[in-house]
Amino acid sequence: MSTLHIWGRMSSINVRKVVLAAQWMGLDFKRTDAGLSYGINTTPEYLRMNPNGQIPVMQDGDFTLWESNVIVRYLCAKHSMGNLYPENLAQRFDAERWMDWQQTTMNNVGRAAFVEWIRTPGPQPDMAAIAKSVATTEPQLALLDAHLAQRPFMAGDAMTMADFPIACEMHRWWGLPPQHPALPRSAYPHLSRWYAGICAQPVSKGVLDIVLS
Repeated sequence: MSTLHIWGRMSSINVRKVVLAAQWMGLDFKRTDAGLSYGINTTPEYLRMNPNGQIPVMQDGDFTLWESNVIVRYLCAKHSMGNLYPENLAQRFDAERWMDWQQTTMNNVGRAAFVEWIRTPGPQPDMAAIAKSVATTEPQLALLDAHLAQRPFMAGDAMTMADFPIACEMHRWWGLPPQHPALPRSAYPHLSRWYAGICAQPVSKGVLDIVLS
């Protein structure tokens, strides 16, 4: 019986990061929906696991951990040391850098378009907020494309923990309404090649192919 338990709904990008990493490594895990309409995350029991009341939370036996990118790091360090979690310090912290960039930069600029188009009720989203989100996200996509023009994966020649959060970020961005004048589909061939390769893996199913909600 699996001792790995992930708490959180799949509509959350942060939950998808953890699930993608766990599936990629073939881990046996249980996942329980929590957050938004599922509730649970405001109960005393949940708040004892994560006093922030956020998702995801991971329980690995007696060990409990929150913060999505940290959970990805932990799982990769435990189950894929020297591969997804590089032993070489320079490569490891290169991967760490991109994981932090996803949370502090890419997520911040792209989130408004997602919230307005997908999460905000009503027929008319805030187009000014979407336009600002697009304008600040496009340079980051160009940065990623230039980076991936020089290497197959985010931290070099092989897949590492850095690829999971950014793949989930691209799933959210490219899952927004197509053919809308407020969301130009610029050509990013290297970024597209990298993302398509990850999506093509069977272990990405149920994560990078789900419809945003």
